[in-house]
Amino acid sequence: MSFFISDALAQGEATASAGDPFLALLPLVLFAVVFYFLLIRPQAKRQKEHRKMVDSLTKGDEVVTIGGIAGRITDLGDNFAQVEIADGVAVKIRRAAVESVLPKGTLKEL
Repeated sequence: MSFFISDALAQGEATASAGDPFLALLPLVLFAVVFYFLLIRPQAKRQKEHRKMVDSLTKGDEVVTIGGIAGRITDLGDNFAQVEIADGVAVKIRRAAVESVLPKGTLKEL
């Protein structure tokens, strides 16, 4: 059965060099920097802009929600807003669910 498994022979002296430990960490550091600038920083910027937009909502703004509902804000609270989506039809949504504010006059028939 020894013809399937070769015999382990002792090798000569090990010539593995230790190398520079900082050079070994360089790819990890470069990966972290690229990850920060391509993913984390842009996402934080978008969150900051959305938070600023949500904080600046006022009564009468025409908005589109994340779900695609368009309407005019009729009442604002700390966490919720009431949006009129048709004549006499109003829904209550979370303020954070507002995706964008439309230019005035975009929604004609409300």
